Amino acid sequence: MAPVNNNDEHPPKFKVTIVGSGNWGSVASKLIASNTLKLSSFHDEVKMWVFEEMLPGGEKLTDAINRTNENVKYLPGIKLGHNVVADPDLENAVRDANMLVFVTPHQFMEGICKRLVGKIRSDAQAISLIKGMEVKKEGPCMISTLISQQLGVNCCVLMGANIANEIAVEKFSEATVGYRGNRDIAEKWVQLFSTPYFAVSACQDVEGVELCGTLKNVVAIAAGFVDGLDMGNNTKAAIMRIGLREMKGLSKLLFSSVKDSTFFESCGVADLITTCLGGRNRRCAEAFAKNGGKRSFDDLEAEMLQGQKLQGVSTAKEVYEVLKHKGWLEMFPLFTTVHEICTGRLPPTAIVEYSEHAPKYPMTGGPTSFP
Repeated sequence: MAPVNNNDEHPPKFKVTIVGSGNWGSVASKLIASNTLKLSSFHDEVKMWVFEEMLPGGEKLTDAINRTNENVKYLPGIKLGHNVVADPDLENAVRDANMLVFVTPHQFMEGICKRLVGKIRSDAQAISLIKGMEVKKEGPCMISTLISQQLGVNCCVLMGANIANEIAVEKFSEATVGYRGNRDIAEKWVQLFSTPYFAVSACQDVEGVELCGTLKNVVAIAAGFVDGLDMGNNTKAAIMRIGLREMKGLSKLLFSSVKDSTFFESCGVADLITTCLGGRNRRCAEAFAKNGGKRSFDDLEAEMLQGQKLQGVSTAKEVYEVLKHKGWLEMFPLFTTVHEICTGRLPPTAIVEYSEHAPKYPMTGGPTSFP
């Protein structure tokens, strides 16, 4: 994971760069920066790549972050740590890092990876905090896989019941690191993120952890429709349960290695609950339903999220494309219906009408016996 150093008295230190600086990226920088100061195996400085923007007053966002030690646009009022350095130059930000934390909207990642090919250290390790997937002709490609394939690095994931603004003010939360084979690398990431108010555990199931974080945003859109239509808590609970079943069913169809136990980690049922109770996807879907689907999600995103990106709608489209390509639409009626409501093919009220089209697996067990 790190360069070989024959001087055991001075082992090489790990240097961290965060690729992304939105709401969650800024919170991640705060968590990490507090730990690099305490842990002798890390360099104190944490670089954070910022997509440069001009603020209303004419100052560059990067300059404002470095002057105030706050992300004044995406996380105002929260000090990131004096050792966080914002850098608008992507290549410069990653140049010396051997621990790369990716936390950008998922639709930007392919372009970012292309820019970084050949520009990162050969011993670098990566972790993705990104919820979403790329859909190719050959099927879905998880963001961690995209990073690994494009950059030639091992990539873990971190997902959990993590509404960023609550973690920013140090309310207790949990998260799950998904890793492949090397437990030592997973433990290094756990060490880097863990604080007294942010409890991180490791799980050897990258695809399961990542798909939980991705698919729960589609269920959160459904939960928002329920809220916007004032259908009540019973209906919302039913939608969440059915959504969890479809999350599990699709994950195991796509990757046979996915473990049942992963859905009981923070990345699974806990993330589903918090995203369906709060979170930007639920809020925008609620507004969409209250407007009878007459205002587009693009308009609502621009009005309600102050530059943050809505992940659930694009993920619903990506999931729909996978289901259609595989011939699985009827097996996942909730996922299918969410996309059809988002695109105006069905009204928001259809979120509770889809159940007339019975799925092709037992309602109690989930899709455990697919071919």
